[in-house]
Amino acid sequence: MKNSDEDALISRAIAQDQQAFNDLFNKHWDAVFSYLLQRTQNEATAEEIAIETFAKSFDNIVSYNSKYNFQGWLITIAKNTQIDRYRKESNQQELEENIDDSEHLELASPNLNPEEHLISNQSLDRILLHIQNLKKEYRNILNLRYFEGMSYKEMGVVLDQPVNTIKVKLFRAKKMLASSIKNE
Repeated sequence: MKNSDEDALISRAIAQDQQAFNDLFNKHWDAVFSYLLQRTQNEATAEEIAIETFAKSFDNIVSYNSKYNFQGWLITIAKNTQIDRYRKESNQQELEENIDDSEHLELASPNLNPEEHLISNQSLDRILLHIQNLKKEYRNILNLRYFEGMSYKEMGVVLDQPVNTIKVKLFRAKKMLASSIKNE
């Protein structure tokens, strides 16, 4: 893809064109994922951070400066996201080492990310109320994943979208839901 083609995609993405987001995502996924895999040495972690990277970059795409290489901008976001995650995990580990009460350790379960932990501690009625306040596409994606138990692939078929797009949208939906619950 020529630079002018990518510039056009970026302009369309800034204008909230979902297809442009998808095209940029597909074009740069391998580079971002490979970079993170090299840093983390863990495929699942690299994938999670890559998804978070794309969600952050698309949420803040208006701040992209076209003087810089787009892929370089994404890699910088990936690096900072990975560093932030490492710091959080280090702080979490320190906290767990300082707490010997098993009840408190259960709250710091390493299996849940902060959004999932917050969501899991809320009553179903309250969660449903918060979900109803989200945009329809985010309500749908949360419903398919958590209430209908669909895999990413099944969701992609139902929504006629690539799996990677589904992952980014689900990440955004969980962030918005957690934020809504936190601000209650």
